[in-house]
Amino acid sequence: MNKTKRKIFETSLELFAKKGYDATSIEEITSVVGVAKGTLYYHFSSKEEIFNFLVEEGMKLLKNSIEIKTSKLDNVIDKIKAIILIQIKVIVKYENLIAMVLGQVWGNEHRNQTCKKYVFEYIDTIQKIIEQAIPQEDREKKNTEMIATTVFGVTCSSLIYKMRRNEEIDIQKLYSEFTNSILSGLMMK
Repeated sequence: MNKTKRKIFETSLELFAKKGYDATSIEEITSVVGVAKGTLYYHFSSKEEIFNFLVEEGMKLLKNSIEIKTSKLDNVIDKIKAIILIQIKVIVKYENLIAMVLGQVWGNEHRNQTCKKYVFEYIDTIQKIIEQAIPQEDREKKNTEMIATTVFGVTCSSLIYKMRRNEEIDIQKLYSEFTNSILSGLMMK
């Protein structure tokens, strides 16, 4: 990605996360980036294309990070711990991305459906890993879809925790607390 496209990407991400998609205009993006509309339209055909690119690239990053890290681990508990740690790190590092995606999950417009699709695909990735942790005979007793959704939701709540505390998050401390809670809830600890 060239420098101008990266700047458009980063600026749009920040504006969409802070102001929302509807309240952010192409004019505002070009003004903050410091480029003409023609330059923006050279890289992206519309505001919707910018948004879709942000969501697709961001969720791909999260999903790929989880898949790469967990593929190197044999123990399923270690895989779940890795998911928790990676997700917290990504949420802290890419706070605007997560805020933007979560802010658009509700609704029936195309961009809402796009966000839901990527979030659900990511949760499916977590679910597959959790299913490996539960013996076949116990899978009917445990709702792995709900467990995967809970893992995603609990770690996403670190954004609320950060806003509430109004300070940087201690990733290792939060990781330890979330891991203890989630694994205790799964009775896998």
